[in-house]
Amino acid sequence: MIQMDRMPHALLFLGPKGCGKLALAIALARELLCGSVSENGPCGKCHNCIKADKLVHPDLHFSFPVVGTNMTSDHFLNQWRTQILDNPYFDLNHWLELIGAENKQGNINKEECLRIIQKLGLTTFESQRKVLIMWLPEYLGKEGNRLLKIIEEPPENTHFILVAENPELILNTILSRCQLIKIPALADEEIQLGLVQKAGVSEKEALRVALLAEGDFAIAQRMLHQEESDNAKLFLDWMRKCYQGNGVELVQWVESFAGLGREKQKYFVQYALHFMREYLVLKMTGGEKVRLLNNELKTASNLTKVIEWEQAERLISLLNDSFYHIERNANPKILFLDVSINMHKILRKKVLAN
Repeated sequence: MIQMDRMPHALLFLGPKGCGKLALAIALARELLCGSVSENGPCGKCHNCIKADKLVHPDLHFSFPVVGTNMTSDHFLNQWRTQILDNPYFDLNHWLELIGAENKQGNINKEECLRIIQKLGLTTFESQRKVLIMWLPEYLGKEGNRLLKIIEEPPENTHFILVAENPELILNTILSRCQLIKIPALADEEIQLGLVQKAGVSEKEALRVALLAEGDFAIAQRMLHQEESDNAKLFLDWMRKCYQGNGVELVQWVESFAGLGREKQKYFVQYALHFMREYLVLKMTGGEKVRLLNNELKTASNLTKVIEWEQAERLISLLNDSFYHIERNANPKILFLDVSINMHKILRKKVLAN
């Protein structure tokens, strides 16, 4: 599209976590800003490329979820640039922890939208184009209505690149104004190669991690040197307590879990869903290519004697519902005590029936 000079004014990169869509958006922005781009890509030598590489080009703008009243992306640009230059593969939970807001819900607010309109209304400074990369437009909510006009009729030579994971949380009026480009999850072989090149580990070790990462390079990097994640230990402990059904222990677990913060709770439930989906794969295949670490796989194998297929499906449905309610600010103590009780009933159904 660049070579044919047919670049649309608004692109939506849609893909799962850790697939590299943000890194791709930055690479595309760099090419759009380059003053001497050729068939081989940006020149890498002009002042536009040099500044874009450092993420300080005055015609390259970023927007992303933040926290705080009237706070905008501009207040966190230093942390953003540092993170991107260090590693562009990360998720919202990691980002909120980085800015000290792990217990809060990130969003892209009214002030941010007004700043975007103001910035893009100015003439270009050094390049022939202006580029805005918006990471996770899902967190715009209804404030996205403020950007409809500028996305549909942007100033000359202005490009929007939206980087998203869940189109259902984006206004349809924004989706309809963007050209959709789907970015697939990374293949196991791609993650393996990336880990070998970037982390210097053996191909065997890289493949072990790649099989667990489910196409997410960010998770692959975090779990590279982990035998068992904190979420794994927490989830398996929770499963044991739910199976035993000791009310005092369950209440104590819920009290502790409620203090983790919303984003960590979401990440935990995502891990739990991963474990249960892989458990079903184990039940169906007998262990071929199950994406679980050794300790987790051993536990899952033991569970095959306890949890039947129907029970596992009900647990997955229960966990999906809990994730939905976490995102909508449900009281974590009430929510997870209820989930724990229901999980106990599901796990003990077979025993009670006998």
